[in-house]
Amino acid sequence: MPPRFGNGKVEKSKDFWGTIKRLIKDLKKFHLLLIVAILLAAISSVFSIIAPDKLSDLTDEITLGITPNINEEKITDIMSNPSISNEDKQEFMLLMSEAQNSDNKTELLSKMDELPASIYDEIKPTINMNAIKNIALFLAVIYLIGAIANLFQGIIMAIVANGYAKDLRQDISKKINKLPLKYFDTHETGDILSRITNDVDTVALNLNHSLASLVMNITMFFGCLFMMFKTNWIMGVSAVGASLIGFSLMAVILSKSQKYFIRKQKELGDLNGYIEEIYSGHTIVKAYNGIEEAEDKMDILNKKLYSSNKNSQFLSGLMGPIMGFCGNFGYLVVCVVGALLVMHDSITYGVIVAFMIYVRIFSNQLSQMAQAATSMQSTAAAAERVFEFFDEEAMPKEEVKHVLYKEDVKGHVCFKNVKFGYDEDKTIIKKFSAEAHPGQKIAIVGPTGAGKTTMVNLLMRFYDIKNGDITVDGISIHDLSRENIHDLFIMVLQDVWLFEGTVRENLKFNNENVTDEEIWEACKVVGVDHFIKTLPGGLDAVINDNDSISQGQKQLLTIARAMIANRPLLILDEATSNVDTRTEELVQKAMDKLTKGRTSFIIAHRLSTIRNADLILVMKDGNIIEQGNHDSLIKKNGFYAELYNSQFQN
Repeated sequence: MPPRFGNGKVEKSKDFWGTIKRLIKDLKKFHLLLIVAILLAAISSVFSIIAPDKLSDLTDEITLGITPNINEEKITDIMSNPSISNEDKQEFMLLMSEAQNSDNKTELLSKMDELPASIYDEIKPTINMNAIKNIALFLAVIYLIGAIANLFQGIIMAIVANGYAKDLRQDISKKINKLPLKYFDTHETGDILSRITNDVDTVALNLNHSLASLVMNITMFFGCLFMMFKTNWIMGVSAVGASLIGFSLMAVILSKSQKYFIRKQKELGDLNGYIEEIYSGHTIVKAYNGIEEAEDKMDILNKKLYSSNKNSQFLSGLMGPIMGFCGNFGYLVVCVVGALLVMHDSITYGVIVAFMIYVRIFSNQLSQMAQAATSMQSTAAAAERVFEFFDEEAMPKEEVKHVLYKEDVKGHVCFKNVKFGYDEDKTIIKKFSAEAHPGQKIAIVGPTGAGKTTMVNLLMRFYDIKNGDITVDGISIHDLSRENIHDLFIMVLQDVWLFEGTVRENLKFNNENVTDEEIWEACKVVGVDHFIKTLPGGLDAVINDNDSISQGQKQLLTIARAMIANRPLLILDEATSNVDTRTEELVQKAMDKLTKGRTSFIIAHRLSTIRNADLILVMKDGNIIEQGNHDSLIKKNGFYAELYNSQFQN
């Protein structure tokens, strides 16, 4: 597949033809299959175009077979035949005279039964069954070949569309892991999900039905034009003129409808994002009586999507009725003009039959081309959103100079004049310097917004620092890969996370070489073993993040997961915020065992949980304003003492 990852300038990508060109280029892997599918579609179209011409020959052959065999040579033979009586000859000439005077070539055919037997035997119609059989067999063969070609091009396009969708999802999965955390902080989850589900499915579905169909329709369109003008240019001009009305209207509609398809896909993403947000926070919405407000905003977003969807579908829906009218009008024109030409012996009945089929094909192709173009517009709008995701700026390429193995890491961590801000014009961490010795328990406290969690994000390289440096055992984290850094840390966050699976799978996540005995030992230390035993199946019980498991139980499971991971560095970000006081005491004992022998960074608002920390860093406005252990900071009677005492005031 060609490279997908651009420079993130998605604002200027609202370009139908540019998106289609990029989509075709992106299908490079499938170009051979696409060429085969297009050739099969063209073959099917060619045979469909040849068929009416052969039907014309069949009609003429049948018409010839029911027309009296009369010409000047036949009349001379009859009049000179001595075996035919003069009375029969006179009756024949009288009938011929009446037919000529009436200017009706079928007049004689209608009076055939009135002719004497001697005359009838000479001029009776004869059908050439061999010729009819040959034409019918030829038609059956070309229809069969066309159907087979159409079947295989459909199979190939299904392979291409679904294969491309699979590649898109794989590339999206890779791209997600390359995006910085900032992207997910600034984009709604529902909109991201809409891009990688709805939009990818739209591209695959329309690609399957539109591309080969568009090629087939174009081939049949121009093929019909050629055959009509080759057969009779007067009839061709009449048929095309009748259809051009619809073609002109189609062009106008297509030029107006693209913006609605783009808007529809965008507003579908907005609606999905809002639904995901409200569903995730459903309890909060109900607790704050926000249902009415949520419904009002939902109605607004829903109406916007309804309006865009209605406009796009209305404009595309006009194609069918317009082309249907033009097709019927074309039938009328062909019949009238054809009848006039037959009366003047310019064409045969078979030509009219052929043109009626050609007009149907021609008008249908216009209609199907319009539908295919509409689908391509929807494809372009969806592909545009997917490409926007690919064009988002990825994390800069890493220059890995060192590798730290967790078995060898001692846990000496230094922050050296760290400066950072999520935005260029707003600095959160101004000048942070601290040192954690191996095995120390470092607590970071401070008011909300002081930069505590930001320090964890920087330590884990979820964000890269602007100035300064962070080192682990004397090696800068910029010289290590992000995967290497993550492999050194255990994280227990205040936002717990469980995925759908068994308890065992949740506890040994990404750490397969763990026995059940080790799992139970960790659960006993944390105090969650009793809860697991109450579940049906124990470690084999299937749970997910939405189960009716209390927040405290979820937190205990995540702490047990951290103990099982067994890594040299530990980060606890408000790990006890979701448990009750009694459970907190149990968790605190487990934390003491978890932190033993590990360099630990503990972010806590409950200051009672970090009294035994080796070093407490007090942060305010992005700087360390105090540091020391609990007793020394209390004696200083400074900002930490104020924070600590405020938690025990009535």
